[in-house]
Parts: sequence; structure tokens; C-alpha cells
Amino acid sequence: METHSSFHGTDWSPQRAAFHQNLEQFADRIGLIVGLQANGKVSQEKAYEQIKEMWNDLKQSRKGLLPKD
Repeated sequence: METHSSFHGTDWSPQRAAFHQNLEQFADRIGLIVGLQANGKVSQEKAYEQIKEMWNDLKQSRKGLLPKD
């Protein structure tokens, strides 16, 4: 599942667009993990660990793509 929304803003840059795409992918994956956990396919602990790992990946993405505000 891949989202194709557009990113617009006054401070648009390729790096911001890439981070925006990473953020959308993070949100999509969170939804999938929550759904799997709610249906008993994934334990709460496993869901938490997956989300925590994805969060850390997203933070690294932000550090690599966006300047400090």
C-alpha cells in the first residue's frame, strides 16, 4: 500500500518531500500494525516493538533530511 499525496508549502524542498513521504508511510504502517494487533494476529508486545523501531527510523530520517528548527 503506497500513498500518493502531494506535499505543498512555502518551504518545499526535495528533502522535505522525502520526509513527508516517510511520515505518510509511517502512518500507514502504524494503521496496519494496530489492525493486526486488534484482530489478535500480533501481540501487544510485538506491535509495540515494531512501532518503536519504526519511530526510531522516522526520527533518523528527520535528522538526515531536515535542518534543525
